[in-house]
Amino acid sequence: GLFPDVGGGYFLPRLSGKIGYYLALTGSRLKGRDVLRVGIATHFVESEKLPALEKDLIALKSPSKEKIADLLNSYHMKCTIDQEKFSLDEHMEKINSIFSANSMEEIVKRLKQDGSPFAMKQLETLNKMSPTSLKLTLRQLREGASMSLQEVLRMEYRLSQACMKGHDFYEGVRAVLIDKDQSPKWKPAALEQVSDEFVDNCFKPLGNDDLKL
Repeated sequence: GLFPDVGGGYFLPRLSGKIGYYLALTGSRLKGRDVLRVGIATHFVESEKLPALEKDLIALKSPSKEKIADLLNSYHMKCTIDQEKFSLDEHMEKINSIFSANSMEEIVKRLKQDGSPFAMKQLETLNKMSPTSLKLTLRQLREGASMSLQEVLRMEYRLSQACMKGHDFYEGVRAVLIDKDQSPKWKPAALEQVSDEFVDNCFKPLGNDDLKL
């Protein structure tokens, strides 16, 4: 019942293709080297080497950006685990095509038209999501793609305040964290019932209550 906050509207639309839109809307999680492959992480180091890396970073004499980068690169180059190809590689063509649509309704339509097992799985996932959150998230990423980080954080603050006034955030918390029944009852329950006017209002400036950066 929320949206990808803490700058999600800045970095997700800047990932290659439409992978950021796919991750934001479906909640799919990347693990291991996949996070590096899509451009979220800059280096990949196995977890058991992190204490040694931390020790070496602390021990750097006059740590410049170049020295830090060289050290990170040295650990990164020595890492040999998780060398398999990108887990979403075979689906990227579909992801780029389907998630480039201008509306949630169009994304759902394209998934249905595609009809592949991958598309049907994504459709099943989207059908469980808050329709309000889906529409807010798609607009958030489309707007955030051309904003500065400062502008994105202000936009996301406005969205957070709108969600606090609504129903779905509290219902999502109840379903996942409190009752743990995993059966949220969204209001509205369908994409078609979330009006453009409602979405527009969630993005409006808050005047004196806007985030000061």
